[in-house]
Amino acid sequence: MSAPLPESAPPSRRPPRRWPWLLALVLLLALGAGIWWHTGRQAGPAGAGGMRRGAFGEQGPTAVTAASVRVQTVPVWLTALGTVTPHTLASVMPRVSGLLQSVDFHQGQQVRAGQLLATIDPRPFRIAVEQAQATREQTAAQLAGARSDLQRYETLLAQDAISAQQVADQRATVAQLKAQLDANTAALDSARLQLSWTRITAPVSGIAGLRQVDPGNMVNTSGAIGVSSSNTSSSSSSSGSGGGTSGGGAAPIVTIAQVQPIEVSFALPQAEVGELLRQLAAGRRAQVQAWDASDTRMLAQGELLAADNQISTSTGTLALRARFANSSLSLLPNQFVNVRVLEHSIVDAPVVPSTAVAVGANGTYVYVIGSGGAVAVRQIQAGVVWNGLTQVVTGLKPGERVVTAGLDHLREGARVRVVQAASAPARGASVPRGGASAAGAAVRRGAGKAHGASAARPAGAPPANR
Repeated sequence: MSAPLPESAPPSRRPPRRWPWLLALVLLLALGAGIWWHTGRQAGPAGAGGMRRGAFGEQGPTAVTAASVRVQTVPVWLTALGTVTPHTLASVMPRVSGLLQSVDFHQGQQVRAGQLLATIDPRPFRIAVEQAQATREQTAAQLAGARSDLQRYETLLAQDAISAQQVADQRATVAQLKAQLDANTAALDSARLQLSWTRITAPVSGIAGLRQVDPGNMVNTSGAIGVSSSNTSSSSSSSGSGGGTSGGGAAPIVTIAQVQPIEVSFALPQAEVGELLRQLAAGRRAQVQAWDASDTRMLAQGELLAADNQISTSTGTLALRARFANSSLSLLPNQFVNVRVLEHSIVDAPVVPSTAVAVGANGTYVYVIGSGGAVAVRQIQAGVVWNGLTQVVTGLKPGERVVTAGLDHLREGARVRVVQAASAPARGASVPRGGASAAGAAVRRGAGKAHGASAARPAGAPPANR
């Protein structure tokens, strides 16, 4: 019996193909990414131009702040670095030699002209006065006797009882004694003057410096003998600024600086002094302000006093000097200050907030808000910057509105929505010609070049009136 035949195995099933589905999924994802990227690219410029556009449409115009162009008076200030100098600086030196008995002033305090500052031992000078007085009295007695003899001789000569020669000799004796009496009188006056010089008084009113000489030192007309080196060096430095001491190392009793009024010396470029010189020639004195070293606080107000008679060939500047009452004693000699001189005032000048002014590759411009809230780029010529405002020389008219905040997100034709009006300084801050309150520094801008730059101040600088 034959073996049964084995059953044939069923045919094997091939696995399904999955890569077409994966390829379709990848293509679908790529298509979605492309649509998302294209939509975002179109929304980007619109959003930057003032219309925020997303996947579901527009969201509205860009929110900005704005201000209107208005007209007001703007002062033009010239700026310079100045040095404070006393109206008078006196180094008080002894006028006679002797022992310094006392020092009668308080250091750093106000002194009056004629006030006693120090005393030198007067006893030797009183003795000299007494000697000169006695010599004069002796000569006066001799002169009186000679005149009596001359009168008697003239009587005898009239009686022909004496020779004319004897009378002539007596007249010569009287004249000689009279001249000697005059010399003795002058010697007495000199001795009295020397005695008065033992009282050292203030030649001017002002602030007394530090005491340089202590009582008990011998002093002479060149200074003090035996003064410490620290006192000598300090007196040399103080007197070096104003002069008045004699010889190197001479120590004055004290230095007195007259600081009410006080003066400030500074220099301006020759191209900027024409108007100031015309004002001085006409008898008008420009207003001058002195500000601290940080240029944030005004120290004093004064007026232009005088100008030098020649321009420096090395710097091309003209030296000027201003005077300040200095009632608050905020200015001290040798102090460095920032000087502002009011050259003139621009009347009816169109101004905008300095934050509205931008500078680009094509120059200075602003965004002007037109009808329907669309903005337009407007090229302008900027002038004076003062108190947070910028003068517009050309390019804008009064009443037009400009964007003051949000400029970075705008472009030509973008739509904006004004959410808050920019606050502007009050009109009372404007300064008329020839007078000003403590306003901020108005300087000539380099962008406009309308007046020639003295010292550039960036737009949006903090107001100087603090």
